[in-house]
Amino acid sequence: MRLIKVSAAALNQTPLAWEANKANILAAIAEARASEVGLLCLPELCVSGYGCEDAFLSPGVREMALDVLFEILPETAGIVVSLGLPLLHNNAVYNTSCLVKDGTILGFVAKRALAGDGIHYEPRWFKPWPQGRRARTSVRGVEYPIGDIYFECGQVRIGFEICEDAWIAQRPGAHLALEAVDVILNPSASHFAFGKYEIRRRLVLEGSRAFGVSYVYANLLGNEAGRAIYDGDCLIASGGEVLAAAPRFGFGQHELITAVIDVDLTRVRRSALSSFEPDVSPEPDECVRVEHVFPEAAPVAQRVALEPWETSTHVKEEEFARALSLALFDYLRKSRSAGFVVSISGGADSSAVACLIALMVQRGVRELGVEGFRSRLGYVPDMAKATSERALVERLLTTVYQATRHSSATTRDAARAVATAIGARHLEFDVEPLVQGYVDLVSGAIGRPLDWNRDDVALQNIQARVRAPGAWMLANLNNALLLSTSNRSEAAVGYATMDGDTAGGLSPIAGIDKAFLRRWLRWIETTGPHGLGPIPELSAVNAQAPTAELRPQAAGQTDEADLMPYELLDAIERAAIRDKRTPLEVYRLMRVEFPRYTPAELGTWIERFFLLFSRNQWKRERYAPSFHVDDANLDPKTWCRWPILSGSFQRELLALKSALEHDVKSD
Repeated sequence: MRLIKVSAAALNQTPLAWEANKANILAAIAEARASEVGLLCLPELCVSGYGCEDAFLSPGVREMALDVLFEILPETAGIVVSLGLPLLHNNAVYNTSCLVKDGTILGFVAKRALAGDGIHYEPRWFKPWPQGRRARTSVRGVEYPIGDIYFECGQVRIGFEICEDAWIAQRPGAHLALEAVDVILNPSASHFAFGKYEIRRRLVLEGSRAFGVSYVYANLLGNEAGRAIYDGDCLIASGGEVLAAAPRFGFGQHELITAVIDVDLTRVRRSALSSFEPDVSPEPDECVRVEHVFPEAAPVAQRVALEPWETSTHVKEEEFARALSLALFDYLRKSRSAGFVVSISGGADSSAVACLIALMVQRGVRELGVEGFRSRLGYVPDMAKATSERALVERLLTTVYQATRHSSATTRDAARAVATAIGARHLEFDVEPLVQGYVDLVSGAIGRPLDWNRDDVALQNIQARVRAPGAWMLANLNNALLLSTSNRSEAAVGYATMDGDTAGGLSPIAGIDKAFLRRWLRWIETTGPHGLGPIPELSAVNAQAPTAELRPQAAGQTDEADLMPYELLDAIERAAIRDKRTPLEVYRLMRVEFPRYTPAELGTWIERFFLLFSRNQWKRERYAPSFHVDDANLDPKTWCRWPILSGSFQRELLALKSALEHDVKSD
């Protein structure tokens, strides 16, 4: 047996936060060394941070990354470590992983497959390294190998697939297997999305089985740069079997997993693969060979036990609670904000945002302890006075209910009940005098009274807009972050008042659809995240039909009456925007998916969606940053690009109307 202890570390990094990033790297290396680890894989671009965006093109940034790399080198004595950083070679910038040992750089592997879809934009900054090409690059006056290379350290062969490299059809691992590589390292920055964990797991498992290797996968953790969330998913597999897996969504600065691999057993298994046809004449300079002695490792029982919530029947709800609570914590501390302000209406959206902050505190305290949680937010005034979960919520969250004459006792009571249940500091404002002041001001200026028949939208919007200044003022007074409470379904059709309910510096739920959000709130009311429990007081919120409460109560205003059923809206959005269907194609699909609605109803709602979507891109351009939670999004800055001005689907909608006329007659 040739046993080696290998490790993967999740790191909670921040773009361009050099000292903090270095501290996390050094802490992971120190823990690995203390555990007698011989080979450590760290995440992609961990030195600089993954989300540096156009800063990757700055010479100063790349030089600083090299400075930090050389500062880390002395701490790698006795251990082999992969470190990710941007590197300039022949006037092109590459996304590289640097393998080091005993304080020495062995070489740089450059990423071949650049992520350029969804929220990723790597081809803007990096060049893809051509398959099979190798070169020498000069770093601080010394030449090192760079490119499509692998390493042999003490007769153990080590290769790389860097994140996206493993997601393409022609994975580098297939070639590495032919070169008899023993271990493949995968430094990744793979953002969280619902269900993505299972795909990642299959890639790692299948890579280890098909290539006949041990596979070490390291990912980022937390809210690194503002929008993307990383779950800290790290995996070690060998021969198609998971040997170690990291707990996801942790609040620590790093998370380390280890496993003992048997290199000889891996080779035996690979030799038995009929698909294994080794390259008997490797190309020159493809392998970088160095002498090395790995620390002795003893056999261990490899048992992987997932956390109970990972196998529950509500994994999506659990993931949402954990991903957003961690993202809010990181956004809070990395932005140096002293808390949050939420304009709570007693409805689903604002109640969900408030509950996520309470979950943030609960999860943080359970993992870090009260003292550890407070120390991470040590810059926040008066944190020392908060000695319990409830006191911490009160210190960090202010909710405010802002009533007009059209607000009901139902929503007022619901808002107060939720705020009280979670421990928020709750305030109530009467903004009706402000509303009336603006109405009188404008009426006097234009020489006529405003009324609901002629001025419906304007009279609704002014109520939403007058709520923003007071909420902003509370945020300013407390150096806090005002959270917008708009959801993705509203963003799709522009059902939001700009500078009103969209006001805020962060819009945490703008990436989630209303149908799921309402389902999540019912789950929080009755069950809640594993180990934390429910919030029964949400029953007052969940019992209501969603309403903006901006028209007189006699009008019986509801969101779905203004728009369409939310379930249908979300299905139309997926078909039209994610899948790029025409209005007529969407109609045909919806007739199958929603047979309970008549052709006339479906036609009206589908036309409404396409018109509202195309006319409200300007609103989506102005939304505060939102968190990504699935791999289909409406964020125009990172996902769904759409022209602000367009033809509004006029010709396409004519085709829909023609089909409708036929179906309505025959229905």
